[in-house]
Amino acid sequence: MRYLVAFLRFWYEFIVGDDWIIAAGVVGVIALTALIVDRGFTAWWVLPPAVVALLAASLRRATR
Repeated sequence: MRYLVAFLRFWYEFIVGDDWIIAAGVVGVIALTALIVDRGFTAWWVLPPAVVALLAASLRRATR
């Protein structure tokens, strides 16, 4: 059980890291992309600007 807990903690730290808002934003953007694709539209263009916006927001919060 100890190894399982250590494994899950590693992945939590790897994915979420210091900023849980970025992780939640990426999950939300992936869900939005999936929703757009499900509607029959091309959605490759959604993820890059969203990642840039999330990065800019994270940097803005970090430099305050």
